[in-house]
Formats: sequence, structure tokens, C-alpha cells
Amino acid sequence: MTADKLGNLLNRNENGELGDLVRRAQALDTLCRALAAALPPALAADVLAANVREDGELVVICPTPARAARLRFESEAMLAAARSAGAAPTRLTVRVTHQADQA
Repeated sequence: MTADKLGNLLNRNENGELGDLVRRAQALDTLCRALAAALPPALAADVLAANVREDGELVVICPTPARAARLRFESEAMLAAARSAGAAPTRLTVRVTHQADQA
């Protein structure tokens, strides 16, 4: 692969082949940072990932059912934070990762 081809592949501009992917990753990072900033520090660390689906559902991933329950109490703060990050969520869903039991 030539240097020019590699440069185009990694170009974050609209004409870059991975531009859409890079912009999407940046948007998700911005969303996660906005959510974390809106939460108490102990809860912010438990937001593992977040996304806003096309139907307006804000999906937040956390590690345990107990944290999921606690995060649901912060739904209005998280919806407002997502809106401030440029998203347009209408409702919140908190999901728990399915991690293997840790010893």
C-alpha cells in the first residue's frame, strides 16, 4: 500500500475512506464524556459505553445490575447531557454487560 493510499484511508475528512467511522467514534466519545460529566464520579466510572439509536433511544452500558438501577435514577441528567452533546435522545435504556464472573 502506498503512503498516499494509506493517508487517504486514515483521512478524517469527508473524503477519507474511514472518515465516517472516525467521526462516529468521536461522536460516541463525546457522548460518553458528556454523560460522565453529568454524573457523580462514582457512577461516571461505571458508564462503559453509550449510543443514541435512530429511534431516539439512549442506550447506556454498565457493569452490574446494581449500577444499572442507580443509573436509571439519573435518567433526566443523562438525557440532558446527551442533548448538550448534540444528540437527540427521547428515552433511556440502561443495559448490563454480560461479563464472566470474576474470582
